[in-house]
Amino acid sequence: MVSKADLIVGIQWGDEGKGKMVDLLARNYAYVVRYQGGHNAGHTIVTEGKKYALHLIPSGILYPNCKNIIGSGVVISPKALITEMAQFENMHGGLQGRLFISAKAHLILSYHELLDQLNEKSAKVAIGTTGKGIGPAYTDKVSRNGIRIEELKNTESLAQRVLEKFQSLSAKGIVIPTPTFEDIKTELDSYAKALLPYLANTTAMLWKAMDNNEKILCEGAQGSMLDIDFGTYPFVTSSTTTAAGACSGTGIAPRELGEVIGITKAYCTRVGNGPFPTEEEGEIGETLRTKGGEFGVTTGRARRCGWLDAMAVKYACRINGVSALAMMKLDVLDGFASIQVCTGYKDKKGNVLKDFPNDLAQVTPIYQSFKGWDKTAGVREFAKLPKDAQDYILALEQFIGVKITMISTSPDRNDTIFR
Repeated sequence: MVSKADLIVGIQWGDEGKGKMVDLLARNYAYVVRYQGGHNAGHTIVTEGKKYALHLIPSGILYPNCKNIIGSGVVISPKALITEMAQFENMHGGLQGRLFISAKAHLILSYHELLDQLNEKSAKVAIGTTGKGIGPAYTDKVSRNGIRIEELKNTESLAQRVLEKFQSLSAKGIVIPTPTFEDIKTELDSYAKALLPYLANTTAMLWKAMDNNEKILCEGAQGSMLDIDFGTYPFVTSSTTTAAGACSGTGIAPRELGEVIGITKAYCTRVGNGPFPTEEEGEIGETLRTKGGEFGVTTGRARRCGWLDAMAVKYACRINGVSALAMMKLDVLDGFASIQVCTGYKDKKGNVLKDFPNDLAQVTPIYQSFKGWDKTAGVREFAKLPKDAQDYILALEQFIGVKITMISTSPDRNDTIFR
């Protein structure tokens, strides 16, 4: 019997709480696979009172029997990955045999970061990137000029190639400091020593696992509204953040995907620039930010906050083929007298839109109001939620058309309702 790979995907603009859900479910899987993005993404996991911030390593790393794969669709900062790996050196006997990196994954090097920062500073309309080099690394990849991690096997030739990249940028008038060949090679040698032992043909590993009926969970980074094709372009990331990216970033075929679990917050946040129809810039937004701890795991930037955009959630669920929804941070809405949900849009002429628009900057949200509730924090059974919180959940799943099967009521992995 051949198993299918399940998938967890963000349904908003990222930061939905995917890390907690992957961590919660990973105990039931033999493999957890990260398939796209870079270290501009971050998952925060709280277990037994200890907080872990993950950026590249899959969230299954906290389970001793789980194998964790960084797939070919990920762009890897060697420096960031090595730093992240260090926190797990003494956990469950170390990472050897538990962490595997696709030899086809592309590298982010220092010139990518410098280019990213320069592009952001010089742009007429800044995207609001993290400046981590993600976009330039994907640009090199798509233009067939990227560097795969397997090229660390020959640091002599790779150092020369990297030096030529710096020189090429200087020749174009891009002013960035150019290191010497020796400095580049020394840096690459340190990366090679630390990372080459973890390289593998991860696609073949996953095929074999499925043939052996071993369970696989793919975890996405960022969110569907940041997808390079279907997000709020150009204010998006540089990879395919939807379910389709799980296939192109791992080698798993579309027909080999099983459950697609979408993750959404009970409200909405966004980092960086770009349209955000339900954003609340006053007291409500600040309350959500403070109660929800809405500050970036990677950058520490304050997130923009607002009411749930159910129209965007419904759109993202269709794009991804979501079979079940998980709602995170329901407890952050505790104490509001009333709660608003966007269930439609009007254009600038006041017309109600029938379809999801290409440009969210041109719309005004249509809100449905719900009665607030006192306390959901720490509740672990749906029947024990306040009646108004139950009504909120049931109304949302009816509008979206997908059942909300999991509800998180605190950062702790155990404070989760299963329906």
